[in-house]
Amino acid sequence: MDKYNNTSSNFEKDIIYSETVKAGKRIYYLDVRKTKKDEFYLSITESKKIVPDGDSNQQVSFEKHKIFLYREDFSNFIDGLSKTIRFIQEATVKQEEKISAGEDVDSNHSPENIASVEEDSNVEDEFNFDF
Repeated sequence: MDKYNNTSSNFEKDIIYSETVKAGKRIYYLDVRKTKKDEFYLSITESKKIVPDGDSNQQVSFEKHKIFLYREDFSNFIDGLSKTIRFIQEATVKQEEKISAGEDVDSNHSPENIASVEEDSNVEDEFNFDF
């Protein structure tokens, strides 16, 4: 869902552009904001729904965490995120191969379960970002 300056609080009025990503009990808000010097930055908010344990008198609440990411850090952040995602994908493939071969899959971080990530890959080319 996209929104452009249609909220009421002062902090939320500073939102230039927003994307919402729903993931189970979590919602991620990716908001573009401006600094006092009119420079854009990314504000990432994770909102997690907290459901009370059996006590019907308690209201549902939300736990929120924020990350602020500035333009000068975009490339490094994307590089780190891409390597991490690639690691998960490669490790998952190796794990699935072991399962299909009937081997035990150890859930710890032993060397044979860890996929390597190439250090020299050009992440910006992979995702087509120009900074």
